Amino acid sequence: MVAALLFYFVRLGGLAIAYIADGGFAGIAIGIGMLALPLVGVWILWSTLRAAFDHQHLARRIDEEGLEVDTSELPRRPSGRIERGAADALFARIKTEWEADPDNWRSSYRLARAYDYAGDRGRARDTMRRAVALEKLERDPGE
Repeated sequence: MVAALLFYFVRLGGLAIAYIADGGFAGIAIGIGMLALPLVGVWILWSTLRAAFDHQHLARRIDEEGLEVDTSELPRRPSGRIERGAADALFARIKTEWEADPDNWRSSYRLARAYDYAGDRGRARDTMRRAVALEKLERDPGE
């Protein structure tokens, strides 16, 4: 997917430069507009990949420490998702853990996972960003 997007960005950038090189007012205006698309796309792609690598780093550390949220015993729907009541109970338990230590990246990570299991993806992303920031502070306290 990344390779396909990069190919698209290069191709679109080449077309934009060709429009700009045409020299007409309309061509230059269209070319500048087209040139903005690959730039924005590269920024979005970079942000997404950086977040994914950061999340993977936390997941690896949590797994090594044996602190991953255990959902193996929770009842599931035929789709594989955790049943709503069980996910809400899991969330309540993990939120209590987080409230006891909100500045620990591990508890924030676990809370983000619990939000995800409970179906609140927006809060899961926000909380995972917080966990990433807290873990970076722990790793590099001078920054």
